[in-house]
Amino acid sequence: MVRGKTEMKRIENAASRQVTFSKRRNGLLKKAFELSVLCDVEVGLIVFSPRGKLYEFSSSSLSLSLSLSLSLSLCASS
Repeated sequence: MVRGKTEMKRIENAASRQVTFSKRRNGLLKKAFELSVLCDVEVGLIVFSPRGKLYEFSSSSLSLSLSLSLSLSLCASS
């Protein structure tokens, strides 16, 4: 059985929107991990919640926020 396409629109109910965000965030983090393992690549992912909370994933030992800070400072200095 094939699933139909879902129309992409904002979820009006705040509780439903939060639940959907949490589920999709977890799915996205899992996919990022799988991509890093299956393809032997480094993956970095940053997600901000509607409330401004930061979620991050980095496949390398270097913290993603640290590497992002270093990259931004290098770009600013050049």
